[in-house]
Amino acid sequence: MLKYKLTQTFIVARTFAGSRYQDSSKKELNMIHSLFLINNAGDIFLEKHWKSVISRSVCDYFFEAQDKAGEPDNVSPVIRTPHHYLINIYREKIFFVSVIQTEVPPLFVIEFLHRVAEMFQDYFGECSEVAIKDNVVIVYELLEEMLDNGFPLATESNILKELIKPPTILRSMVNTITGSSNVGETLPTGQLSTIPWRRAGVKYTNNEAYFDVVEEIDAILDKSGTTVFAEIQGVIDACVKLSGMPDLTLSFMNPRLLDDVSFHPCVRFKRWESERVLSFIPPDGNFRLMSYHVNAQNLVAIPVYVRQNINFFETGSSGRLDITVGPKQTMGKTVENVVVTIHMPKVVLSANLTATQGTYTYDPVTKILVWDIGKLNQQKLPNLKGSLSLQSGAPKPEENPSLNIDLKIQQLAISGLKVNRLDMYGEKYKPFKGVKYVTKAGKFQVRT
Repeated sequence: MLKYKLTQTFIVARTFAGSRYQDSSKKELNMIHSLFLINNAGDIFLEKHWKSVISRSVCDYFFEAQDKAGEPDNVSPVIRTPHHYLINIYREKIFFVSVIQTEVPPLFVIEFLHRVAEMFQDYFGECSEVAIKDNVVIVYELLEEMLDNGFPLATESNILKELIKPPTILRSMVNTITGSSNVGETLPTGQLSTIPWRRAGVKYTNNEAYFDVVEEIDAILDKSGTTVFAEIQGVIDACVKLSGMPDLTLSFMNPRLLDDVSFHPCVRFKRWESERVLSFIPPDGNFRLMSYHVNAQNLVAIPVYVRQNINFFETGSSGRLDITVGPKQTMGKTVENVVVTIHMPKVVLSANLTATQGTYTYDPVTKILVWDIGKLNQQKLPNLKGSLSLQSGAPKPEENPSLNIDLKIQQLAISGLKVNRLDMYGEKYKPFKGVKYVTKAGKFQVRT
């Protein structure tokens, strides 16, 4: 509910953008002062300031938090400094770090940063350091339109693409020769519309609407295989290319499964509350229709089981490892792209192992063992076993390492969520429709 209100705030922001300067005392509206993009090496490769310029030294507080966290995903999203708040997200090996000088709702800023990353993905095909550097002029033009004096303004892809044309080789050559920019000269048709996420006059030869139900399972299993913690985080991504102004209704077989739902602003929330169906006029192109959680552990199916035995001996500077992985509760679907990652203790020098399926690598510097299995076969379960060489004279490790599992299952939503039907109103043609299901591992850990 909170996230839903958050996404709706962008429409309110756009509506009141022209009048907010009338009261200079409303300092809370001056939200984001600066944005820094930082790569994994700790280099600031792009910065943008909307108000006064803030020194790069403010990022030192972020680097301290990053060192303490260890893993990029573990960095605190909100970092307090003596004079600022640093609110950040981590996307595609890039940290988006915003600088705030007054207290603001953190989710508001986090949502905006995700919009920025998604816009780069939409414009350049990927949200990477290379793509951002190659299109730095368009990046600054986008940031200038998306944020006005520190407050979100235009955040919808359709509006921005009418304001700033996506890069093409021909357009880049013309701009270089003529000195012109990608910024359009006319106001987007959706900017003053009651449906700002959809441009007017859309026409397609082939009308189609495709939906991807993507679920990530986060789980912690103990040594015996008992579930300590489990939840599912899901999203429904849409690719809608329909002519005119279609009005869609998407219904589910079992919508009561879903908790903590958040929607694209196009979704009519009251209809969802009363009937548990999604009713919306869709944006044109790719967009995220909704995200959700499934928190009830009795509803979370664990797709694999792991039999493991890792021992470090008191004498002999050695150890043994034996791991077997098998499918479980997959509804007959094949488990693919299975990878087991183990962060070994520092005293482990090398590993002499045999894999019945896939390949393994051990990095003696990072102490990370990676076993790339591939597909799981019920008739012949993959096994990895062998010996570990430890540093001579070093004490036995106090704790056994945990196993991190990565996997993918096509055509299955592990929560059991299923789309019932998609209906279209307001237009007479019959579109092509399709739904695809994918389950992935999020933070899936097995303790040993």
